[in-house]
Amino acid sequence: MNWTTILFEVIDMRSFSNLWYWIALAVVWSTVSHWVMGVPFDMIQRARKRGGQAEIDLHDMVRINVNRLLYIGQIAGLVLLGLVTGVLTSLAILAFWYRVEFAQAVFLLAFPLTVVGALSLSTALVISRDNPQGDALYARLIKHRVITQFIGMLSIFVTAMFGMYQNLAVFPGF
Repeated sequence: MNWTTILFEVIDMRSFSNLWYWIALAVVWSTVSHWVMGVPFDMIQRARKRGGQAEIDLHDMVRINVNRLLYIGQIAGLVLLGLVTGVLTSLAILAFWYRVEFAQAVFLLAFPLTVVGALSLSTALVISRDNPQGDALYARLIKHRVITQFIGMLSIFVTAMFGMYQNLAVFPGF
């Protein structure tokens, strides 16, 4: 027996029946909803409650991350858009035309993250344009987090339904 045979026997390579895929999905959405535009949510809460130096730190961190996102968008935006669109299109074709389960799993993870990325860029543009301070900034960041959480919940729901369908469809007689 060679090592690849042993590896494929030990690790189930079907994505939707693999526990590691579901753990990764949960960790990804937990992380994405915790880091609001590169700022940890506990930092936002601390700045809201305490003010002072915590608020100054939050404004600095938001300014740095907004400038970083806008710089990336201005310098490499079109190239990234083309690259991401090409990768997502390729994944979608592999996933739903050729029915490659791994591509289905990656697409169901990557597409909503792309939507969150576009939302982050949009929020960065609004923050740069309006330059909100204090409560207005907190409200904007919390709104961004709630929308991200909604996208995450919808993504997990769709992925779970699709994954259950895929797992049931594998069995003979379905």
